[in-house]
Amino acid sequence: MAIPIYHVDAFVTEKPFSGNPAGVCILERPANEDWMKGIAREMNLSETAFLDRRSDGFNLRWFTPTVEVALCGHATLGSAHVLWERKYLGPDDRGIFHTKSGVLTAVKQENRITLDFPAKDAEPIQPPSSLLTALGVTALYTGKNQFDYLVEVGSDSEVLQASPNFSLLRSLSVRGVIVTARSSTPGYDFISRFFAPGSGIDEDPVTGSAHCALGPYWQKKLKKDTFVAYQASARGGILSVRVNGDRVSLAGRAVTVMQGEVL
Repeated sequence: MAIPIYHVDAFVTEKPFSGNPAGVCILERPANEDWMKGIAREMNLSETAFLDRRSDGFNLRWFTPTVEVALCGHATLGSAHVLWERKYLGPDDRGIFHTKSGVLTAVKQENRITLDFPAKDAEPIQPPSSLLTALGVTALYTGKNQFDYLVEVGSDSEVLQASPNFSLLRSLSVRGVIVTARSSTPGYDFISRFFAPGSGIDEDPVTGSAHCALGPYWQKKLKKDTFVAYQASARGGILSVRVNGDRVSLAGRAVTVMQGEVL
């Protein structure tokens, strides 16, 4: 039986082919893990999401071309978008996803989808020398959570000009590295980039889960709860971020670019 699969751009800006592309595969029943890994390699996107329905929502798993990940924002946004677009969910339904990071939810408001994710605060650390050497930046702050390093630099131009040594970054035992700065561009509170060569992605275009750390970090720095964030990859992406205690709301737009079938 053919299995539907979609290519969705998530956290898009106003320009075409922006945001982060994700694969979304809708299953009738849970699939073999090796098969899902194979499909993720075939899609060759930063993440491919696999969903199967259960009585109280959907099971949801995410795979890069090389590994399964425990939390992914853009592929969850893409999944929710497909579920509403293809009428797996009614317009007023709430998306409920059972994942390795607990229960995540999504609601649709006009052309935006808002995700409810766990906050992933980074604790300050003394950075390993290889981290800053690999990034080629001067850090104002370095922290770490269960997934990633978080590095603040002095300006958004430093974020934009960072040219990491990916081979050296690959040697670090973390999912990825977030580099961030306060934005000098009107309309954005902070910008960031995300590098994850150890997970098979040199630079991720837009990383929702990284903002589960960035939101709480900038909440403390800027003394506010709500932000507009720009991830400054070549594709670029925009996220609305709100910190609600130990949860973070991530809102953005998504668009289906292609659809097909796994034969």
